[in-house]
Amino acid sequence: MITLGNHTYRRDGIGPYLERSERVIRPANQGAWTPGRGLTVVDGRVAVVSLMGQLFIDVPVSPWEIVDALVEEARAQAPVVVLDFHAEATSEKVAMATWLDGRVTAVIGTHTHVQTNDARILPKGTAAVTDAGMTGPHDSVIGVKAELAIRRMRTRLPVRFEPAEGGVRLEGVVVDCTDEGRATGIELLRVPV
Repeated sequence: MITLGNHTYRRDGIGPYLERSERVIRPANQGAWTPGRGLTVVDGRVAVVSLMGQLFIDVPVSPWEIVDALVEEARAQAPVVVLDFHAEATSEKVAMATWLDGRVTAVIGTHTHVQTNDARILPKGTAAVTDAGMTGPHDSVIGVKAELAIRRMRTRLPVRFEPAEGGVRLEGVVVDCTDEGRATGIELLRVPV
């Protein structure tokens, strides 16, 4: 299954697809009027919740307002619950993982495109990492041709971004857990393609 983030509705046409998709989800706090869902269950065993942070990102609904109800809904459907927390600030990601410790299997931070070296198991059994990293060209500025990203930063003028090429890596994490959903291990994954 695939989780999306703050660029979900950047292009026209995704709405009808998200309305019928059960395997591609958008952040649940993008608002009740946006197409798609923010929670899905895979094979009756793993519930995946998607939320977007509120620090430095404009979201219609605070993740803190709805996270508890979403986690309860997810736990009622599957023993393993994973939260993709798409957020800018590492502090918000750590706070969310700490808040959910023992209630979800894992809190996987996404959005910043840079894999962090803080994967751990929290005291009550939740695996956490502030950013799983990105899949794409590593020799870039978060996947974009460096010269284009730098031009936009230096001039503050609009620049059409293009994907960089070469040096592609697949990054993420592997979480081990019990049948009841308690995390027993988390390992960073980085595979050159």
